[in-house]
Amino acid sequence: MKDTLLEMRKIIKVYPNGVVANQNVSFSLCEGEIHALAGENGAGKSTLMKILFGMEEPSEGEMFLRGQKIKLRSPQDAIDMGIGMVHQHFMLVPSFTVAENMVLGMEPKKGMAFNYNEAIRITKEFSEKYNLHVDPEMKVENLSVGMKQKVEILKALVRGAKILILDEPTAVLTPQETAELFEELKLLKDAGHTIVFISHKLKEVKAICDRITIMRGGRTEGVFEVADVSEQEISRLMVGRDVVLKYEKEARTYGETILNVKDLSLLGEHGNKVLKSVSLSIRQGEIVGIAGVEGNGQAELVQAITGQRSISSGTVFVNKQDISLLDIAQIRNLGLSYVPEDRMRQGTAKDVSIVDNMVSTRFRKKEWNTGIFMRRKKMNVLAQGLIDSFQIKTSGPQQEIGMLSGGNMQKVVVARESSTEPLLMVAEQPTRGVDVGAAQLIHQKLIEMRQEDCATLLISADLNEILELSDSLLVMYEGEVVGYFDNPAALTEEELGLFMLGIKKQDEDEIRRAIYF
Repeated sequence: MKDTLLEMRKIIKVYPNGVVANQNVSFSLCEGEIHALAGENGAGKSTLMKILFGMEEPSEGEMFLRGQKIKLRSPQDAIDMGIGMVHQHFMLVPSFTVAENMVLGMEPKKGMAFNYNEAIRITKEFSEKYNLHVDPEMKVENLSVGMKQKVEILKALVRGAKILILDEPTAVLTPQETAELFEELKLLKDAGHTIVFISHKLKEVKAICDRITIMRGGRTEGVFEVADVSEQEISRLMVGRDVVLKYEKEARTYGETILNVKDLSLLGEHGNKVLKSVSLSIRQGEIVGIAGVEGNGQAELVQAITGQRSISSGTVFVNKQDISLLDIAQIRNLGLSYVPEDRMRQGTAKDVSIVDNMVSTRFRKKEWNTGIFMRRKKMNVLAQGLIDSFQIKTSGPQQEIGMLSGGNMQKVVVARESSTEPLLMVAEQPTRGVDVGAAQLIHQKLIEMRQEDCATLLISADLNEILELSDSLLVMYEGEVVGYFDNPAALTEEELGLFMLGIKKQDEDEIRRAIYF
């Protein structure tokens, strides 16, 4: 057993509104280990790590670093003690170069001026020392997601981090980028760094981590050697029940075409083509998946289909109607539902109640209002039914949605969008950042809708999710479709990754013939 580096003892965190996020949680790290932290959304993981990084102060409890009691009142205190955090959503300035981001807040000076050459030298030195190779003079906005991840890790190392907290570090990486990251993390571990690995991807936890702390309901369920527990056992401890990790889908005879996209092109802000003659079609009872590294046109495709963005050329038909001149509400009235990627910015109004969020897409219809007043009783009945059906952890329909965990907020969005009996569901990253139990519930809902003849467009960076659920699969790279597969279950994640990285590409005419059956 390695020496204990850091201890958090009997941590309690109670927020002013009475929510208890951590209840007597103890957590420890050994020097030179990769330690997984797992649990459902709302289990208390994020709060515990915010306390460790000085973003929150505990209501009760103590922390010790190398046996010495410490108190962290800010992230700067944590950084000064060698604790760094790489957030799931990168904290980089896109218009700055890698070197400028690397020294942000600790800029080297030459006289009174910023010493850019020294920033480049520092970046190169740490890049070589830790085998995290980046181009110091490249603008961050031009980097791949995998390279941005490296820059974030290097930023923490430049600031002296010996303990690194990584929050969902592989959420948007291809299998190849994930494998590369794991090699780099092993090198950091060998160099004496200690890593906290927060992830919902249990296969990756098994592949990279030494120990795992599992949390549920604000408490610690136990600490285990990763080699001694299976993925199924970890899931059971996280959720409190057995979790299905693979899905059986019934064979389907597909119905009429509900979504028909032909030769769709879109221009970006600078006149560049962000979509290049994209074509796809989805029939009743069919789930069509789209895989691709983020930033390769998936988001723009969704924006065009849902009416958020004007079409430059090509056509989009929803339920046989051209949507090019329709607004968002009119497109929704054709039977479209939409689970957006960003539940905070697009999916919810976080300052209002769950019930108001539940009816936000339908309140204009006569069945929900009298013309003057909302039918509140009926709204509450709907909301409570969906809360029960989706196992949303809340005090009731009137609770402000912003008080829910991320996973429970996502369940509200999926519950709202799936409860309108849609003809077409556009599901964009539907389980991003949610735990294995919530993901299972959302997956089963999408399969159930498939059985009810809903056509589904599934955009996901989770390759296991997209291979498990899709009936057919498209891969996008640099704004175009580079691969089409009518039997995704036969694909490996590694082969799919080669298409996502643009290393492999199918013939354009072959793809077009396959898409239109």
